[in-house]
Amino acid sequence: MGEKNFSFKIGDFKCMAVCDGIYTYTKPAPLLFPTAPGEELDQKLREFGIDSDRWLEWKSPYTCLFVDTGKYKILVDTGGGKEDQSSRETGQLLDNLRADGISPGDIDFVILTHAHPDHICGNTDEKGEIAFPRARYVISKEEWEFWNSFRAGKELPETFKEGLIRCARQKLPPIENQLNLVEGEEEIVEGIRTILTPGHTPGHLVVSFCSKGEELIAVSDLLIHPIHVEKPQWYTAVDYNPEKNITSRIRILEKAEKENALLIGFHFPFPGLGRVKKEEGKWKWEPQAK
Repeated sequence: MGEKNFSFKIGDFKCMAVCDGIYTYTKPAPLLFPTAPGEELDQKLREFGIDSDRWLEWKSPYTCLFVDTGKYKILVDTGGGKEDQSSRETGQLLDNLRADGISPGDIDFVILTHAHPDHICGNTDEKGEIAFPRARYVISKEEWEFWNSFRAGKELPETFKEGLIRCARQKLPPIENQLNLVEGEEEIVEGIRTILTPGHTPGHLVVSFCSKGEELIAVSDLLIHPIHVEKPQWYTAVDYNPEKNITSRIRILEKAEKENALLIGFHFPFPGLGRVKKEEGKWKWEPQAK
């Protein structure tokens, strides 16, 4: 994929989808839709141009979000980093920011939606130094406490536990002296709010950007594939609490549809932008470039 950055505006905010690279997931259907009824899933995949029998790999972008309010420069998530030896296609965030004239020292706030490796491994560089030296790092209090306590080792499924905990213990402690903890819906700076959406992880956040009557919502892993917009009850194999995640999804989808907000998805086809519409009582995903 040759696309690296995509610029657009929300009111007076200058925004840019920044691709950290591509990660290839194997056996995507059991990962993304483990409980979806077989025939219904096959039909939905066909609607999205996917042949379920041949869908052996899913090449997912890691799309971070940069927003310049005119006063502050904000980054949402830091990507997979270059330490992830299983995918040398990630870790391109810093290079792609620099390509648009943005240096790491320009960033005022880094909002971490949650502490999975693909969202926090770029917190530090290959030398272990903080990648964004001036930034305040924002994460939910619930998320921070979960990964820095016994709970992660006790409550996570064995399948994913070791890698998730190892990354969190490596990538969260270095930012502690630059940390802002939020407990729910809080304003970071004017026009930018965090919204607590637990389920995928205990303290998962989405981020709302509002300017001049327009709104952008960075949904991160609340919705991992566009099909989750249309089938929010189809939770993923990596959701910490599926029932809570479904509730969080519905709440944000209702908000997005009511307010005609633009969404950006971390794993959606680059640049990940689209809107939610209702057709015959059901949500539909409409990809678009702003």
